[in-house]
This record gives sequence, structure tokens and C-alpha cells, in this order.
Amino acid sequence: MAVAKPSNRSSLLLPRRFLLVLTVLLVATDDEAAAAAGGGLSIGINYGQIADNLPSPSRVSRLVRSMQVSKVKLYDADQDVLSAFLNTGVEFVIGIGNENVSAMVDPATAQAWVQHHVRPYLPSTRITCITVGNEVFKGNDTALKDNLLPAMKSVYGALAALGLQGQVNVTTAHSLDIMGSSYPPSAGAFRPDMAPYITPLLDFLSTARSPFLINCYPYFAYKDDPSGVPLEYVLFQPNAGVTDPTTGLNYDNMLYAQVDSVYAAIQALGHTDVDVKISETGWPSRGDPDEAGATPQYAGIYIGNLLRRIQMKQGTPLRPAVPIDVYVFALFNENLKPGPASERNYGLFYPDGTPVYNVGLRGYLPPMDESDGTRSVVHLFALIAMASIALVLS
Repeated sequence: MAVAKPSNRSSLLLPRRFLLVLTVLLVATDDEAAAAAGGGLSIGINYGQIADNLPSPSRVSRLVRSMQVSKVKLYDADQDVLSAFLNTGVEFVIGIGNENVSAMVDPATAQAWVQHHVRPYLPSTRITCITVGNEVFKGNDTALKDNLLPAMKSVYGALAALGLQGQVNVTTAHSLDIMGSSYPPSAGAFRPDMAPYITPLLDFLSTARSPFLINCYPYFAYKDDPSGVPLEYVLFQPNAGVTDPTTGLNYDNMLYAQVDSVYAAIQALGHTDVDVKISETGWPSRGDPDEAGATPQYAGIYIGNLLRRIQMKQGTPLRPAVPIDVYVFALFNENLKPGPASERNYGLFYPDGTPVYNVGLRGYLPPMDESDGTRSVVHLFALIAMASIALVLS
């Protein structure tokens, strides 16, 4: 019996079908991360790296995406991290460390920094904000304080030269030490010695349409006065709350009162057009003997109740229609951070991916042989095998 010779057309169809099936599989796989990020929580998380035992950025990328967290904040512009999150849809805040702020006053230096740390990653990595310095006004470095705003303007100018000023915000993060008064919230005011710095900074943020970032830690208030600060008030638990005598607004938690006191301070300097975002908040799971309340139980309650408020898209009493924008501190415990024990124990996860406490954020940290190049090669061969099977069955 004669066997028919395959036509040229049939021989061409096979590889085309193969490529089509393989392409569909690859696209579907790449879209897994984007789908997770697209349906993620409207919460950010701080990814600090002051440690010598953290997993690789590629493994962290999978952990963050498995948690469906949609925003990440860095304290630098780590290229390995930004590369690990390419095409994931996760938003990024990147940072310029305090040690580099003064150098950014020079427009050429700022331009080079943006060209090197921002431009190559857009739009594949969603960089939406640059923080120039962190808690600069908390220290005593007068030169650094004086250079902060000029540096921010140089970085903004570098972005504008590339047409990115509407895509990437420029701001800086503050500690609550800049406040002279925060109670009641309506009496919120910056320290008098901060006014020469804060007033022009607010003018810049208003013009640039950038947010005012504040690091808020109700834990500090409780630690300093555990007998005077109600635990329920700082942990978002049911309580009668505190009523502002001027506005009549009731506050059932300290975090919202802190945020609204910052809004009041900003308004006192003539601005109602600058949004306040929480760049850090958290609760330590462990501390020194004199650090009251630093336990896994209280940390879990604080973060868990905060997440529920975020999921409810809740605003503060002063701005109820504006959902709070929060970056939780932090993703991992960082074993090399200086200071009291609490500083090394703010993480949601241990470096091995084990949750420090359970707040319902189910994350998956892949083992080392499932990340980086090894996993990519194995995954590719699996896709090719699946495509071959599909061809046989077609």
C-alpha cells in the first residue's frame, strides 16, 4: 500500500500550529501575575532590605504577587528588584537615600539618576513615585534639610525633561516628629522651626500634584504611655473613641487622628490641595523588655484590623470620601537594623517566608530551585511539552 507523501502545505502548518499553541501558553503564563496584581489589594507594603538573610528579589516578586498586594515601596532603586517585577503590574515607589539627597541638587546628577534608575524600567515596571530622602527633618543635619527641596525640584525637572512628570510623582516621607501639636486633630500644627522648610515644600507638592507622605506609628504612643493610651484605641478595636471638641468628629482609632492632624497642619499653612498618604505604619511582633505591647498578638490585631479598614475603602473622619492610602511596614523582619529589638521585628514574614502572625494575607515564597533561571528553564520545557501534546492531539 502506497503511503501518501505529506504536502508542503501540511509540513508548514505543523510548525505554525506549534508556534501558535506555544505563544498562547506563554502569554497566558505571563498574564498570571498581571491578573493577580489587577485584582490585588489596594494596600502597599514596604520592602526593606537591611538584612543578610532575605530571599532573592525574584522569589520576593512571586511572594508579593501571591499575596495580591498591588503596591511596593523601596528605600532605594534596587535594579534587581525592579527587574524582578517587570510586567507584573505592581506599582512601585522608589527612593533616593538621605546620603544621596545633597548630590541631587545638581540637575545633571538628578538627570543621570533618572536616566539610570527610572527610564529603563518604564513602562514595564510601574514606577509611580520617587521619594527624595526619608525623615530628613527628624535629624540635625542642617545642610541636608536645606538641600531637600532643591533636590526634589531637580529630580522633578529631570522627569519633566523626559515627559514623565505626570506619570511619576516626586515627594519625601516625614516622621510625626515634625508636628508641634496633634491633639485634638483640628489643632494639628507643624513645629515652628519646621515652617521655613514645610511651607515651600507644600508649595512644590501642590504645583507638582504630589502627595505629602507621613510615617505614622500609633505603637510609639502606646509604648511610651501604656497606662494612659487605651490599647483598643490604637488597635482599631471597639471603643468609645475621642471626639474633637472643635469639629465634633469622633475618632475611634489613633491612626486616623494622626492623619487628620497632619491635614489640619497643612491647611493652617494655606493648602487644601495636597493629599496625605501613610508611607509607613506597623506594629512590632517582638521588642526589648521595656517596649510594651511588642507581641505577635498585638501586631496581628493591628495589621489585621487595618487591612479590614482598607478593604472597606474607609476614609478618615475629616475626609470620609477619600480612602486611606497606606504602605504597611514591613514585608520582612530585617536582622541588621540598628536600635532596639522592635526595629528588627516589624515584618509580616520571616525571611524563609513563614508568616510572623496570621492576618489572612496568604503568600507563597517559592523554594530556591523554583526561582531565577532554574525555574524559568524548567517552565519553558514544560510549556514546549504541553505544546507538543496539543499538536499530537490536533
